[in-house]
Amino acid sequence: MVIIGAGECGGRAALALRDLGYEGPVTLVGDEPHLPYERPPLSKEAMTSEAPLIKAIASDELLAERSIRHIHSVRAVAVDRAAHTLSLSDGSSLAYDKLLLATGSVPRKLPMPGLGGRCVYLRTFNDALAIRAHLSAGNRVAIIGGGFIGLELAASSRKLGAAATVLEAQPRILMRGVPAEIAEIIRKAHEAEGVKVLTGQGITAIADNGAEVRITLADGQEVVADLAVIGIGAIPVTALAAEAGLAIDNGIAVDETLRTDDPDIFAAGDCCSFPLAVYGWRRVRLEAWRNAQEQGLLAAKNMLGADEAHATVPWFWSDQYGLTLQIAGLSDEGRSTVRRDLDDGAFILFHLAEDGRLVAASGIGPGNAVARDIRLAEMLIAKRASPAPEALGSQSVKLKSLLAA
Repeated sequence: MVIIGAGECGGRAALALRDLGYEGPVTLVGDEPHLPYERPPLSKEAMTSEAPLIKAIASDELLAERSIRHIHSVRAVAVDRAAHTLSLSDGSSLAYDKLLLATGSVPRKLPMPGLGGRCVYLRTFNDALAIRAHLSAGNRVAIIGGGFIGLELAASSRKLGAAATVLEAQPRILMRGVPAEIAEIIRKAHEAEGVKVLTGQGITAIADNGAEVRITLADGQEVVADLAVIGIGAIPVTALAAEAGLAIDNGIAVDETLRTDDPDIFAAGDCCSFPLAVYGWRRVRLEAWRNAQEQGLLAAKNMLGADEAHATVPWFWSDQYGLTLQIAGLSDEGRSTVRRDLDDGAFILFHLAEDGRLVAASGIGPGNAVARDIRLAEMLIAKRASPAPEALGSQSVKLKSLLAA
């Protein structure tokens, strides 16, 4: 068993193979020098904790104990499907019976001239260390992109005393998958902490002279920063799969069991697109921590012959300034919303399809205020339930009772 990509998904898959009783060779190949680690802390704890530590998925000792071979700091450069071999960038090769591609995604590049060494992206732990060095009182950080990563980084910047400006070309922040009502709360929380949020303004020019970055907006306004962090989305890493002749469709195309069109090659995590039964087999690609964990386990099962379909409901979360946003399902499947108010100013928006089926739930509140109800909503979505809108909106009606019904 060979796994390409030593991140969350690949690391979990390697451990799962052992948990499931597989006793043959397991090799995990990664292009970073580090142990497999979790990426969500990179925009948060890795920036703000006293010591910027990696949150490793497994130690060297655990990998050795499980007899998992970890080859680091090398890239997979070619797959020979006929010979069942993999070529690596150091000139070596590996034979495989089953191959898992967990190659992840990389930041989408900003296609503009004028970018220099002070215009950076956040994807790896080393990226986080480089950015952290600029997050101190007196420094100015411009964040291009008002998505989850950019906003979490803005919150970390303020916590460390750096001035932060978020630039979003779209009409509002969090345009992708987050309802406007919730996005506005997050915007106000950032502004209350001193973050400047500029939306609806495209960038016409960037000039990085090595000492500072000057960003000119469409309305002529200029933003000057010591560092510009670009967070305008991610693209799946598919070159290896494409060159091997595997199908690509917004990522490496897999079926509901995470198998590619080669029966001995699987793909999982950020790099793949897959059909979701709960949404009529709509093909999706998810860049999410829990999805990487779940698909790592599922890929391991199916590499061992389980033939089990991916059936979980997508789930996302973000923590900013003591507020936690959680979303279960795909909100763009909804055609109407019902609001349920909870304690401490928390609330949940239930998203209903035209036929009344619950397809998503979006919640925000302090701490874990929405966690339990979002989990129950997730279970209702999985059951394709169609609860009465008035019951969803009433705080006196327990979601658990709707699930039982």
